[in-house]
Amino acid sequence: MSGGIGTARGVALSVGAVLGPGVLVLPAIAVRVAGPASLVAWAALLCVSALIATSFANLGARYPDAGGVAAFTRRAFGARAAAVVGCWLYAAVPAGVVAGSLAGARYTTAALGAPAVTGMTAAVLLGVVYAANLVGLRLSARLQLGLTGVLIAMLVGVLIVAGPHVDPHRITPFAPQGIAGVGSAVAVLFVAICGWEATANLSAEFTHPTQVRRAAIASLTIVAVLYTGLAVCTVGVLGDDAGDTTVPLMRLLAPADQAWAATIIAVAAVLFTVAASVTFVAAGARAGMSLANHHVLPAALAVTGRDAEPRRHVLVQATAATAVAVVAAAAPHTITVETLMRVFAAMLACVTLAGLAAAARLLPQPRQRAGAAVAALAVAVVAALSAAFLLAPAVVAVAALTRRRSTPPTTDPPSTTRHGAGPDIRDGSHADPVVALGRIR
Repeated sequence: MSGGIGTARGVALSVGAVLGPGVLVLPAIAVRVAGPASLVAWAALLCVSALIATSFANLGARYPDAGGVAAFTRRAFGARAAAVVGCWLYAAVPAGVVAGSLAGARYTTAALGAPAVTGMTAAVLLGVVYAANLVGLRLSARLQLGLTGVLIAMLVGVLIVAGPHVDPHRITPFAPQGIAGVGSAVAVLFVAICGWEATANLSAEFTHPTQVRRAAIASLTIVAVLYTGLAVCTVGVLGDDAGDTTVPLMRLLAPADQAWAATIIAVAAVLFTVAASVTFVAAGARAGMSLANHHVLPAALAVTGRDAEPRRHVLVQATAATAVAVVAAAAPHTITVETLMRVFAAMLACVTLAGLAAAARLLPQPRQRAGAAVAALAVAVVAALSAAFLLAPAVVAVAALTRRRSTPPTTDPPSTTRHGAGPDIRDGSHADPVVALGRIR
C-alpha cells in the first residue's frame, strides 16, 4: 500500500495497531496485581492514551514520513538517541512475539481440552510466524483489515455475552493491594495502549494530512470503548477468579454455555496473534536493516536478497525468540507470559517516551508541545513503575551506545515526505518496527 489511505481505512489500521495479543491476558493480569482497583489503572492509561494518540497524530500530520519513531528521534535529538530507540524496538520483538504466541497457544489448547500441548502449539505458532517472514509473506490490505475486524467482532461478542452478568458486589474489596497494586497494574497494562506511533508512521500514506487526526480520534474512541467494557466485565463477572485463569476471555463467555463460543474465540485469537506477530517480526527485521546501515549492528546484516527481504535479520530474530522460548520452557514459573509482557512494556514505554519527547520539541504550536510534554511525563511515570524491568532497556541502551562508539559516524541519506506538510525526516531506512504495526507493505 503506498498512499491512498482514507479516514475509514486509517481507523481500521490504527485500531489494529493498538489492539494486540496482549488483550487476551492483560485484563486478568491487572486484576491479579491490583484487584478491582485495576479499573483505576485502566482509566488512567486511557487518559494517557488520548494524549499519546493526539501527540503522534499531530506529529504525523506535520511531518508525514514513513521513518517512524527512530526518524523523529534522530531529527530531534541526533543519531545516538535514534540508535538507542531503534535497538529498543529491535530487542523488544522476541519477548513480545513469544508472549503473544504463548497467549494464543493457551486459548487453542483450552478449546481443544489439551493443555499438555501448549508449549508445542506455541512453538508451531512461532514457526509459522518466522517462516512467513523468511519467504517474504506480504499481507494484503484486505486481509489485514479483515483480521482487525475479526478481533473487534470477537471483543464485542464477549462484551454482549458477559455484560448482563456483571455483579457490582465483585468490585469489593476494591483495592486489596493498595496503591502499589494500582501502580503495578499500570506498568503491566501499558502495553495495551502502545501502537499509537503507527498513526504518525502511516501519515505519509493518507490522502490528506487532516485525515491523520480524524483517524486518531475515531480509533481512540473505539479502543476506549472496547477496553473499558473488557475491564469492567473482567472485574464484574470474574472478580477475584480473574487472576487465576490464563484464558479470561473464554471464562467471560461461560454464560453462553455453548461449546462453539470457546472454539470461535480461540481460533480468532490465534489468527490475530499470528497476524500481529508476522508484522512485528517483519518490522523488527526492517529496523535491524536501518541499524545495520547506520553501523549500530554488524554491516553484514545490511545485506538483503534480490527481493529486498531482510532475511538475515529474520533469522537473528528467530534465534533470539527461540532462546527466549527455551528459557521460558525451562523456567515456566519465573519466565511467565506476565514477565515477558512486562519486559515488552518497559521497552515500549521507553520508545514511546522518546517519541513524545521528540514531538514536544518538533511540533510548532505551544498547545501541541504542551500536550506532548504532559504525555511524556505520564509515560515517564509509567516507565518508572516498571521498576526492575527497566533493567532490560538499560542494558540494551548501553550495548547500543557502546557499539556506536566503536564505529565511525555516518551520513543519513534523505527521505521524502508527502503532501508538502513539512521538512524531510532523515532516517537511513524507512524501517521502524512500529510502522509495520499498522502499515501494509
